[in-house]
Amino acid sequence: MRRPTALGRRATGRAARGGALALASAALLAGCATATEPPAGAATQKSSASAPATPGPEPTGRTPEGTLLVADYGADTVTFVDPDQGPVDSVKVGEAPYGLVVGEDGRAWVATAEGVAVVDTHRRERLDLIPYETKNLGPVTDGEYRGGGMGIALAPDGKHVYVGVNVPSGNGTLETIDTSTREVTDTTEVGRRPFDVDVSRDGREVYATGHDSFDVTVVDARSHDTRRIEVAPYGTEGGLGSWLKPHYAAVRPSDGKLLLPFEGERLVVLDPETGRSTIEPMTANTHQHGVTVTASGTLLAVGTGPIDPSEDGGPSLTVRTKDDKEKVIPLEGPHEYVAVSADERTAYVTGGFTRDGYWNGMTVVDLDTGDTRRLAAGERPLGIVVL
Repeated sequence: MRRPTALGRRATGRAARGGALALASAALLAGCATATEPPAGAATQKSSASAPATPGPEPTGRTPEGTLLVADYGADTVTFVDPDQGPVDSVKVGEAPYGLVVGEDGRAWVATAEGVAVVDTHRRERLDLIPYETKNLGPVTDGEYRGGGMGIALAPDGKHVYVGVNVPSGNGTLETIDTSTREVTDTTEVGRRPFDVDVSRDGREVYATGHDSFDVTVVDARSHDTRRIEVAPYGTEGGLGSWLKPHYAAVRPSDGKLLLPFEGERLVVLDPETGRSTIEPMTANTHQHGVTVTASGTLLAVGTGPIDPSEDGGPSLTVRTKDDKEKVIPLEGPHEYVAVSADERTAYVTGGFTRDGYWNGMTVVDLDTGDTRRLAAGERPLGIVVL
């Protein structure tokens, strides 16, 4: 399966003009401009466009399976969402929550600007807020470039949580948290703005995707030794001003390789053991952010919209099977991240978005038919999991 040769010519042009387009189209597109200052007009205040979720009944037992949990970047909460009817309850967690992960014990670990919040999803209450050990995070605030936690992942055995911490002035860190003591046990330098954190299938390695450093940092979970692997299929021209950077990754269940989509054109398949990667063509032709991969090996990638509206496609959800067949489902407006139901028939795509243009809800996608519907889901939701 090969992309037409026009892709190569177009990619060269894209890399050359990436920084200029970032400035020209910042009001239209995804969050990839220079990390030194927010672009003019970027949303930095919490939205008041929707009323807070109406609290549901006092929980008497386990929150129903299939309930959605989203990180409300704009409301400092996590919201519990019935996938058919919408929000049922919210819990305050800390300033500007970004990513979240839930263990088999029902505890959610939420990366906020203040620290990692621990939430009991059965009783719907915050148990703890673990402060970061990383220095120079700046004031506790919101906004695309705020210091604090971004990507977060849980070890397969549930004993450690790994959170990528953005340091506005330079390289980020990966903080390791012992889930039994709820204490930070190690801090390791990684790349700039660690949008995403993933863990190998055997739990021996942790992968921090550095958005502003065009890389994945491989961290040994025991020794905390690191290896940096550049991931830049369009090159690094434009530096911090480039749009053509890695955002999120997913670990492929079949072989443990990392899957990183770029621009709805190129899928980087990275072998973290050797540092080598291959590039496979994609078809959505749109700037891509959140990704996940199902147990059966289907990759889902969120398209936020065009870099160049004269050439590129709009927001979408790419559904790519393990035999590389793609279905591109159009979405209305920008989105950020995606989760999939246990039966792999429904996707939930959050509308929070890391830049201006976000909205307060999610799109529910029937993966068989491609039908979509919008569902209220807190305020500027980013990370999402299915309980």
